[in-house]
Amino acid sequence: MFRNYIKIAWRNIVKSRFYTAITVIGLATGIAFTLIIAAYVWGELQVNRNLKNIAQHYVIQSKWKNPGEGFEIATLGPLAKTLKEEYPNLVKNYYRFDGITSSIYKKDKSFRESIQIGDSTLLNMYGFRLIDGDASTALTQPFTIVITEHAAQKYFGKTNIVGQTLTVENFSGAKHDFQITGVLSKHAKNSVTQLSEDYPSNFFISNYNLDFFNRDMSWQNPSIANYIELQQGVSARDLEQPIAQIMKRHAPSKFREDLTPYLVPLTTYYLDQNNGVVRKMIYALSAVALFILGMAVINFINMSVSRSSARMREIGIRKVLGGIKKQLVIQFLTESVIIVLLATVVGFIVYLLTQGFFSNLLGKNIPSLNDFPVYYIVYPLLFIFLVGTGAGLYPAFVLASLKSVESLKGKSASIKDNVLLRKGLVAFQFITATVAFVGAIVISKQVNFFLSKKLGYNKDYIISAQVPRDWSQAGVDKMIAIRNQFKMLPGIKDVSLSYEVPDGNNVGQAYIYRQGADTAKALPMQFLSSDEQFIKLYQISLTDGTGFQGNRLDSGNIIMNKTAIESLGFHDTEDAIGQQVRFLGDPTIFKITGVTSDFHFGSMQQKVQPVIIANVQFSQIYRYLSFKLTPGNLSSDIDILQKKWAALLGNAPFEYKFMDDTLANLYKSEIQLKKAAYVAAILALIIVLLGVIGLISLSIRHRTKEIGIRKVLGSSVTGILLLFIRDFLVIVLIGGLIACPVAYLIMSNWLRDYAYRINLTSTPFIISVACLAFVTIALISLQTIKTALTNPVKSLRTE
Repeated sequence: MFRNYIKIAWRNIVKSRFYTAITVIGLATGIAFTLIIAAYVWGELQVNRNLKNIAQHYVIQSKWKNPGEGFEIATLGPLAKTLKEEYPNLVKNYYRFDGITSSIYKKDKSFRESIQIGDSTLLNMYGFRLIDGDASTALTQPFTIVITEHAAQKYFGKTNIVGQTLTVENFSGAKHDFQITGVLSKHAKNSVTQLSEDYPSNFFISNYNLDFFNRDMSWQNPSIANYIELQQGVSARDLEQPIAQIMKRHAPSKFREDLTPYLVPLTTYYLDQNNGVVRKMIYALSAVALFILGMAVINFINMSVSRSSARMREIGIRKVLGGIKKQLVIQFLTESVIIVLLATVVGFIVYLLTQGFFSNLLGKNIPSLNDFPVYYIVYPLLFIFLVGTGAGLYPAFVLASLKSVESLKGKSASIKDNVLLRKGLVAFQFITATVAFVGAIVISKQVNFFLSKKLGYNKDYIISAQVPRDWSQAGVDKMIAIRNQFKMLPGIKDVSLSYEVPDGNNVGQAYIYRQGADTAKALPMQFLSSDEQFIKLYQISLTDGTGFQGNRLDSGNIIMNKTAIESLGFHDTEDAIGQQVRFLGDPTIFKITGVTSDFHFGSMQQKVQPVIIANVQFSQIYRYLSFKLTPGNLSSDIDILQKKWAALLGNAPFEYKFMDDTLANLYKSEIQLKKAAYVAAILALIIVLLGVIGLISLSIRHRTKEIGIRKVLGSSVTGILLLFIRDFLVIVLIGGLIACPVAYLIMSNWLRDYAYRINLTSTPFIISVACLAFVTIALISLQTIKTALTNPVKSLRTE
């Protein structure tokens, strides 16, 4: 019997190919997009979940009295170890690391790599597996290193390499061979080997080598990543008092006053870091996916309800021939479920075909279907059942309950009641589509505003590359001499040596106060280290005074931006020139020799910070050479630059980035959201238009005789077109009126997170509603005009 239901259902589906195709395409589009976003969300939620005893693991972060005074993701070096030693009943284990970047060499291969110099507890504490080596001894000796499987393939082309060596360079330019004692198997993304999104670590060195890199994990160093594993039954709150007591006993006074360590569970750390940007992205994309799926489901329901009245005579004949209500209900529900099943299968196929595209779009690896647990198959099956039965409820129960006589006549007063329901569902689709369009326009304008707004410096034709480090006077002098040789190359306008480039990452903050003022009034400022060419190369406007002179003449001179000058209480920039300031804890007296206009050294999500620039001859720390290229033949100029680099810096890796790419990386999340918003808006439009096509086709089919009568009575083609356009245009306008306030609230709330943002004008709302109205009118016109031009005699014969 059930086989017969399926056979008849399939015949009806094939018979109505056009409406079936519209329904399946619309529903499959929504399902595929939802599957992609669901996979993305699932993948993000799996970060850290594969670590051993994850529920007991925490990262110790720092809350600073003055935001920006230090790194939030790090804390005082010995804290985790001290907690384990003094409170073993609370803390089971700990891991700490100092994150650095340095050059690693193997024969003719050399790359700048992110390295963790950390405790030997890393491997066993988190359950990382070695495919070669002994996890218990891999990080217990000096000049030993554990590398990932990916790094092993990169440098050796194989993974059985325990006992071989890699050469690592320190910050003084010295090199030493490190013996490989372990190869880490491929592991899932986590916040231990990748605490920061931009710096995944593939190299792990024992903290016995801290002296080689001139690093330490002392109480004076607040820039060490600290992790702890709690004993069973211990909560983060149980450690608040122990941490406070340890800080009181061991921490220097400046940190006791300004720094409060706190625990963050690794289960949620990834989602909540950087002001919860990942969590916000998950919420935003999930909401968009659910709305898109909702639109597709509504489309399906609308088509099912609209087509149901066309089958009244079929129902009447079935009843006359002995069909009972139960059989009719099962028949309608079977058809509905089969259509949803077809759409789901197509949706999965689209998922597989577009997986790579969306991985690139979102900047994340979208999991394959094989990555999901087997029991997840329940969710699509449940969706098929619920949507299939939900969409089939109206024709199944309402139409199956009609009397045979009413059904055979093809008319019933109760059927007219579904018009309002259909219009309401269509209105919801237009509301969703309008919100999606407004969101895409506003997000696009905000991202373009970031990338095109005057930054206070010129980023065009600038590339930057990290250089080998020798943080000594001799090392600085050598790098200045190399800089000067680079400047002599054709196609190179300027070259600058600095610790920072405008990528949002700087050495940290320094407390500055005016000479003679109370040290308690010292203010935190971003500290930049650069040479005399930096301001010229980046074309930062010097409003007063002079820049650095070079030739070791600037060790006691500093340059500040306008915000820094104002924060120190100077009335104008001229008053600041020649004034003396001091760094908190440093006896050196510095003289302000120049004032720049404000410039955005980091993301425009935050306001411009006070900035102080010291000459590299004083700070003796550097990381980057920035090159200003001559417009024209960039490829050739970079090739010449690379050859000169090899001649001057040996086999040091030449890994450069254009400032345009560096700037785009600052707004990676926003750019990803912009792309996702575009896709969502396009999908919303497709689903809406498919719904309009289906509904207007049904409407024309039901009103063919009415059109013939109107033509006989003198109605024009334009009049008939307006008859159909008016119905849908009212729905579009009502949807727009409801959608605009909703979209305004959503986008206003989103923009509030940015210190610099666009003004939310009426333009995006007008464009969105107008575009939807125009496309809707065009579709209705294309479908209606054929019927309107048909001979009215043929129309009147239609039954």
